[in-house]
Amino acid sequence: MAKKAESSLKNMLLALTAIALVAAAALAALNAVTAEPVAKAQQAKVEKAISAVLPAFDRLEERTVDGTTCYVAFDQAGQMVGAAVSAGNDKGFGGHLQLMVGFDAEGSVSGYQILETHETPGLGAKADQWFQKDGKGNVIGRKPADGNLTVKKDGGDIDAITGSTITSRAFLGIINDAAAVFANINR
Repeated sequence: MAKKAESSLKNMLLALTAIALVAAAALAALNAVTAEPVAKAQQAKVEKAISAVLPAFDRLEERTVDGTTCYVAFDQAGQMVGAAVSAGNDKGFGGHLQLMVGFDAEGSVSGYQILETHETPGLGAKADQWFQKDGKGNVIGRKPADGNLTVKKDGGDIDAITGSTITSRAFLGIINDAAAVFANINR
């Protein structure tokens, strides 16, 4: 019969160190196995969002404008038909909110897709539909450069999501930030 290890600080530290090393190795191996599929899934989500928010296009060019990733879309003749801007902030009720915002060549919002959200289900999470063309806070077709793309409580003319003014402010702030980046695409 094996002798039981003495309960001492040294033995406890050795046992905990061994457990921590095995756990770290297991997590590192799991990360190595899942990193590529997760990256591919994220890329597919971005590509789907770009297609959903832009007018029809033939060619897409990725650019970095003011430190922000943009996807500029062109027709067959080489004319810019719009751009998709990936923008976000941490001002949502649930924290970080990340959008893909599409603009037509004139700077009007052509669409948006939520890439990341931590908003409350049933409240702030309604942003995926609330600001769409048939939603109560419709921003589609609006030009942020014309102003008033803020909630009514702040003097704008957009209806906030009922019970989610913080999320609405964060969302519209992202659209306005994306519009500022879009304005600098050809500069």
